[in-house]
Amino acid sequence: MIRARIAGVGHCVPEKVYDNAYMESIVETSDEWIMQRTGVKERHISEDGVYTTDLATEAAKEAIADAGVTAEDIDLIILATVTPDYFTPAGACVVQKNIGAHNAAAFDINAACSGFVTALTIAKQFIEAGTYKNILIIGADVLSKATDYKDRGTCILFGDAAGAAVVTATESEKGIMSATLGANGEDGHNITCLAYRNDEDEVEKRVSHRKDTMWMAGSAVMKFAVKIMAEAADKVVSDAGISWDDVNLLVPHQANIRIVDGAVKRLKFDRDKVFVNIEKYGNTSGACIPVALCEAKRDGRLKKGDNVVLVAMGGGLTWGAAVLEW
Repeated sequence: MIRARIAGVGHCVPEKVYDNAYMESIVETSDEWIMQRTGVKERHISEDGVYTTDLATEAAKEAIADAGVTAEDIDLIILATVTPDYFTPAGACVVQKNIGAHNAAAFDINAACSGFVTALTIAKQFIEAGTYKNILIIGADVLSKATDYKDRGTCILFGDAAGAAVVTATESEKGIMSATLGANGEDGHNITCLAYRNDEDEVEKRVSHRKDTMWMAGSAVMKFAVKIMAEAADKVVSDAGISWDDVNLLVPHQANIRIVDGAVKRLKFDRDKVFVNIEKYGNTSGACIPVALCEAKRDGRLKKGDNVVLVAMGGGLTWGAAVLEW
């Protein structure tokens, strides 16, 4: 049986940083307040003129090199983003051009912070069906360009980054063992960023009254995220036919330290086996998990044969989880 596996990973993080001291200078907040409520110490911010596909391209190049393949070997590119450069062309097409992946099909998806896991699940299906052999998946966002820096409830959370992975075909019995996706559109209004719509109530509830900024009902989202991330992670572990005792590392979406800790507590999982880097980057949407995978690999937290659980929840509301052998 053909299975899908992650063969290489890469990431790109801007050099510019907004630390908590800077946040204190622009909104009424404090380092102590931010750390207690979010766990974020710094956020990396893209410069003017640097966009999602710029970060995505660099992450893609690194992932391809790490996988030991070439751009010409890539059959498909999937870019998960909520901050596209254009409505059209798709950012994946821009990346295709930038890296010279002339043989690849390309499209974007929008599953917000669940985007990377969603792209991984799609790649898994294509590879297991025998449609493609080498798929480049990317989670990339420049959330700073959609952040309302007058809203202290959200501006302290978000940063910019891109993370990528090359997913390839394998005859291993494991690879990506199980995956699940879900959505709850009934509560989708709890995280919004407007495009063509001009709903007066949506614009009015934003602190800056700018429709191009993100708005979030933080308490409602946090409560939902803790519950659904624990449930989704539990489901994929069960579907994979393993137990939590067999899991070597849990890599959650880095939304908020209280969400991560709440979900881990529900799972009764060893906190020492959870990879967290939110203090350095904040919430970078679909880039959170692949950036974390890069750092976990670099730091020796990921070893060949390890069972790894990925789980995320995002706008939509959406969620996704996967279990894979590294």
